[in-house]
Amino acid sequence: MFVVTALYKFVSLPDYREIQPRLLAFCKEREIFGTLLLAKEGVNGTVAGTSDAISAFHAYLKSDPRLADIEHKESRAGENPFNRMKVRLKKEIVTMGVPGVDPNEVVGDYVRPQDWNALISDPDTVLIDTRNDYEVAIGTFKGAIDPDTVNFREFPAWFRENKDRFHNKPKIAMFCTGGIRCEKATAFVKAEGFEEVYHLKGGI
Repeated sequence: MFVVTALYKFVSLPDYREIQPRLLAFCKEREIFGTLLLAKEGVNGTVAGTSDAISAFHAYLKSDPRLADIEHKESRAGENPFNRMKVRLKKEIVTMGVPGVDPNEVVGDYVRPQDWNALISDPDTVLIDTRNDYEVAIGTFKGAIDPDTVNFREFPAWFRENKDRFHNKPKIAMFCTGGIRCEKATAFVKAEGFEEVYHLKGGI
């Protein structure tokens, strides 16, 4: 049985290039496979290995004080779903393509799942689904606005084209699958001049 773990954290990592070879070697030594993305803005990825290997992996990440509180989601698999290990250096850990958007500097407020329904049922809240079109097609929250984007890079242009219709409601709430896209989206929306911006902690 293998453990599959998905994780991300926006955190300033100016030394991300130096982290890459050490992290890759650590994973390869323990036959941990998958893909991790490293950038100045943080880390994102999914890897799999034995239970002991993944426990060691999390301990290794958290030994860096900047990643001490990194959260992850786990699932089980009968065999490793990945066949090699990659640690890639990127400009962004989730690609938006808008220079200057940094969730480490400005970001929306997390909303816990138990508080989410109260927020989105508030008539003063605009609810936006930041997932891609094929994900939205599976299902979404009632009343959510679907940007109809094929990928996350399309979100900024869509928002700028439509933001005038949102100014009559003071709150903007956003959600996505794992949490990473909507977290970055809140940083962008705040940079566009909106103050009360929220996102669902952990995604859906």
